[in-house]
Amino acid sequence: MRTARLLTLLGPAFVAAIAYVDPGNVAANLTAGARFGYLLVWVLVAANAMAVLVQYLSAKLGVVTGRSLPEVLGERLSRRGRIAYWVQAEVVAMATDLAEVIGGAIALHLLFGVPLVLGGVITGVVSMLVLTIQQRRGQRVFETVVTSMLVVLTVGFCAGLFFSPPDLGAVLGGLVPRLDGPESVLLAASMLGATVMPHAIYLHSSLARDRVRHDARVRERHRLARGAGAAPDGVPDRPATTRRLLTATRWDVVAALVVAGGVNIAMLLLAAANLPGRAGTDSIEGAHAAIAESLGPVVAVLFGVGLLASGLASTSVGAYAGAEIMAGLLHVRVSLLARRVVTLVPAIVLLATGVSPTWLLVISQVVLSFGIPFAMIPLVRLTREAGLLGEHRNGLATQVAAWLIAGVIVALNVALLWLTFTG
Repeated sequence: MRTARLLTLLGPAFVAAIAYVDPGNVAANLTAGARFGYLLVWVLVAANAMAVLVQYLSAKLGVVTGRSLPEVLGERLSRRGRIAYWVQAEVVAMATDLAEVIGGAIALHLLFGVPLVLGGVITGVVSMLVLTIQQRRGQRVFETVVTSMLVVLTVGFCAGLFFSPPDLGAVLGGLVPRLDGPESVLLAASMLGATVMPHAIYLHSSLARDRVRHDARVRERHRLARGAGAAPDGVPDRPATTRRLLTATRWDVVAALVVAGGVNIAMLLLAAANLPGRAGTDSIEGAHAAIAESLGPVVAVLFGVGLLASGLASTSVGAYAGAEIMAGLLHVRVSLLARRVVTLVPAIVLLATGVSPTWLLVISQVVLSFGIPFAMIPLVRLTREAGLLGEHRNGLATQVAAWLIAGVIVALNVALLWLTFTG
């Protein structure tokens, strides 16, 4: 595939990758680096490798079938089943939104001293503007906006490494799998268990589906422009088109998750190099204060800007995912702005109660853990079906790897739930 053409097909995975650098990941990565140095670098590398396969399977389902995961499930479930499945997915979507609105609110508080409740409202309003762009200008412009935010948060979270580079030897040592006591086990489990977010799976299949439809419309315009005869040169038949899109999808997923994984690793390295033994790094606010004290106000501001971009991008993507889930399962399509308002209200109410934002982030991750099996297991089963994906169904090696990854992620999330409730 020509490089220029390949580049035009990239984008969906970069939107889905926002889920991997949301505010919940920020707190976990900084805590891991501050408490255990470079010990858990291998965890993030392993987590990212798992995520590549999971997100590719989601995108492949959308490319090959022309339908999203919620749509396929909606076709196969009974009415009661669809409603029950939607309820759990909706709760997960709202928990996701809670974490992301809180992240944006914390960033505005750190940067400008804005009260948390007002910061949550501002985050919601800005995300509405981003969603308005999607509705009025289309998916490609939305992808560009979200990818631009990904660039901003990448700079914000990685800037500190240029001021205080990590120890290369220690980084390489951190690639060797090992743990150090029960607390490191818990942190490793939380980092791996939170690797795959349910809404990212649902959404990626929708984004890939829409990319197929966009590509089909482009090819149809080319056909009409050249006459309604045989397919013109350079416009392949359907099987060739699917193979071409799957090739682009693989590049898209790998590139996007290399960026997202690199940002997560950068945050851990930043904390490992500059925040070891410092108190308060188990919260975003405490980590920000420690970064300011250790690296200076410029790096702290850049970190705050990165956190703000993370919150704004992830909450916009989360609202988009919620709308796609509802459309696929309930066959009801509501305005993205209406969904934005409905899911924003619980987050604002919880912020107004004065409950610790860090505790709210923990609770949101617990709720997300409940939703992991409902997204992972159907995805792995469906992408193996010959009747659904035909020649593009998972091969034996891919299926074994997918089930192993699903088993590991589900088991770790169950362990996290047990550890959370038992203390």
